[in-house]
Amino acid sequence: QVQLAESGGGLVQAGGSLRLSCVASGRTFSSYAMGWFRQAPGKGREFVARINWNSGDPYYSDSAKGRFTISRDNAKNTVYLQMNSLKPEDTAVYSCARKSAPSQAYDSWGQGTQVTVSS
Repeated sequence: QVQLAESGGGLVQAGGSLRLSCVASGRTFSSYAMGWFRQAPGKGREFVARINWNSGDPYYSDSAKGRFTISRDNAKNTVYLQMNSLKPEDTAVYSCARKSAPSQAYDSWGQGTQVTVSS
C-alpha cells in the first residue's frame, strides 16, 4: 500500500505560478509511475501529467504541455508539478496518484490540494 499526500495549492492570479508536491510513503519501490490529475467543480477528473518513477520520462496532457513540468525526487519519494502561466480554467482540486504497472490502473490516490486562479 502506498500513501500519498499533496501540498502546495493556493490562490494565485492569472499568469502566476505554483509548485505542487506529492510525498509518497509505504511500498513506493513498487511504483511504476506517478500521475497528477485535476477535477474542477461540476466536471470529471482530468489527467494532467505523469512521470515514470524509474526513468523520469514525462507525459503531459495537451492543456499542460508547455506550461506545466512534472518531476520527481526518488530519494525524497516526492513528485512535483510546476505550474506556470496559470489560467482561471486551471482552477481545480489537484490530486496525485500512483500506478504500479503499465497495464494497471492508478491504485493509490491522495486527498488533493485546491488550486484557484483568479482573473
